[in-house]
Amino acid sequence: MEEFRRAYERLCAAPQDAVLRRLRERGEAPGRARLDLAEQSLSLETCGALGRLLPGAAHLAEVALGDCGLSEDGGPKCFTDHTALSFQGNNLRTTGAEALGKLLRQNKSIRSLILEWNSLGVWEEGFSFFCQGLGANNFLQRLDLRNNQINHHGAGELATALKRNASLQELDLRWNNIGLLGGRALLNCLQSNKTLKKLELAGNNVPSDILKAVEQAMDHNQDRQTILSETQHRTCVLSKEILNLKDEKTKQVTTPFFFSFFPKFRISAGRVSQLQEALNEQHSIMNSLKAKLQMTEAALALSEQKVHNLGELLSATKQEQANMAERHFAELQQQKQEGADREGKLFRDLSASNEKNLFLRNQVDELEKKCKVQQDQLFQLKQDLTNTTAELKLRAVQAEERLEMEKRRFKQSLEDMESLRLKEVDHLTQHMEASERSLQDRVQRLEAIRIALEEELSQVKAAALTERGHAEEELIKVRNQARLDEQQRLEHLEEKLRLMTEARDEAQNCCLKQKQMVGEAQVKANQLSLHADGLRRRIEELQQDLNSKEQEKVTEVNKVKVELQEQIGHLQAERTAQEGLREKIAALERQLKVLSSNHREALLDKEGEISMLMEKLRMKEADISRMREEEAQRASILQNAIMAYVQGSSLGTHSLRK
Repeated sequence: MEEFRRAYERLCAAPQDAVLRRLRERGEAPGRARLDLAEQSLSLETCGALGRLLPGAAHLAEVALGDCGLSEDGGPKCFTDHTALSFQGNNLRTTGAEALGKLLRQNKSIRSLILEWNSLGVWEEGFSFFCQGLGANNFLQRLDLRNNQINHHGAGELATALKRNASLQELDLRWNNIGLLGGRALLNCLQSNKTLKKLELAGNNVPSDILKAVEQAMDHNQDRQTILSETQHRTCVLSKEILNLKDEKTKQVTTPFFFSFFPKFRISAGRVSQLQEALNEQHSIMNSLKAKLQMTEAALALSEQKVHNLGELLSATKQEQANMAERHFAELQQQKQEGADREGKLFRDLSASNEKNLFLRNQVDELEKKCKVQQDQLFQLKQDLTNTTAELKLRAVQAEERLEMEKRRFKQSLEDMESLRLKEVDHLTQHMEASERSLQDRVQRLEAIRIALEEELSQVKAAALTERGHAEEELIKVRNQARLDEQQRLEHLEEKLRLMTEARDEAQNCCLKQKQMVGEAQVKANQLSLHADGLRRRIEELQQDLNSKEQEKVTEVNKVKVELQEQIGHLQAERTAQEGLREKIAALERQLKVLSSNHREALLDKEGEISMLMEKLRMKEADISRMREEEAQRASILQNAIMAYVQGSSLGTHSLRK
């Protein structure tokens, strides 16, 4: 690891301190090294240097590059002799999927591949290339594809790859978008794939009956693997015993020739006959063991065939149940009963084969008891024990180091989450204080506007009363001086009318202004409601973020629940504060409604007063017209009298002249 670090420093003009620190830590650790650069934002220069160094770093068994921001072009292409790879959270897409498919097609050393939190299933072409590489690989044992946006088409490609793959044992497909069609495709591929022992499909909208069928198929595969491992172990033990017996036979056969060539060491004929009889007994034992082995192999083949037939029958019944559930319910129950009977028969056959195997094992144990254990083998076993104890100690040390690293990493993540939560709480409190200040300022402004409007209303009422008094006084003066100053009074009245119309226009303008102010207050209230809606949406966004964090940190849910509940309490407190603000807004709206109703009543009063003044003006105009008519009548009477007088005076003078 020290040479790897020095080569990295040579290749990089500005090496990253975090990468050097990780390399030093792994250089001090014993055993086969593990390169862990998870959650380190690697620069382009560091990625290029790692791309050059990793193909020659055969001493690195595991490489973890999760959440490193790797590029799709150079990330997955530079691994040759590593057994475990992790590309978690690197947003790998089409190019990354093609590079991973090429890697799986060519590589023969990778046993574990973690690809959680990427986007491999977004483009179907790249994911199909990846599935082709997976189908061609026969060495990978564990594959993690959680949260990769895989749809039912991608699940079909995976199913075709699993039909050809014969080494994969664990496949994790949780939190994708496989659906009903993808679940059926994966269930159909399990009929031909007998090596997959664990398949996770939670969070994919897959029906429960398909999930149960997948679990049953996994149980059958696990049972098959255990049976195969037991049979392989037994065949190995029996083959070793056969070899030991053959060795003993050769030794027993060669001894007579040795004694025949060397007469000093000749034995008696009785001893030879005894040895020959022992040899014949061992031959018979060997033949019986071979026959029993053949019988057990035949029984296992029959049991495997029966298991296969039973799996086919179960899949057929499940398909028929999905297609014709309502029509043929009774027939399906009968088929299930037959399947249960067949399973019982199969289990009985398996139990019989197990009993035969136990019988064979007992015989093998008896043969082992008869054989003598040599001292060299005991010494070899002691050496093996010492070696295994040393390896176990090294593994324990490595496990403790990994636990300490995981603890530090988890503490760092908790501190980061706590700081983020505190920042969000401070930001929300500042925002709420600013909004409360702005609302208080607006309330004060509205109070000032209301006070000003009340003062204006009182002034208008006083002006109206004074104008009414002046109008009455002027009417009295007009009645007293109607005969003397008709023209002056008429002009004065016209001026008064003009002033009253101007006052009415001013009052109407004031009313319009008040209406505009009321509209502005309503607009402000609407803005406040929009602001409250924005805060509500913010709360919903925070809740969505909390849900996404809960999904992302499924393993840390039990420890983060308390903090999430506290955040939810803060959010509820903020919601209560917002409800209080809403109540204040409603109170302000009610006050605005009261003010608007008061303004309307004042406007109605003003309009009533204006109508009364108009009626009085009409009455005055009627009086003036009546007075004019009376004056015209009086003028005509005077004119007639004057004419009569003039005519009478002219007649008198004329008579006197005569």
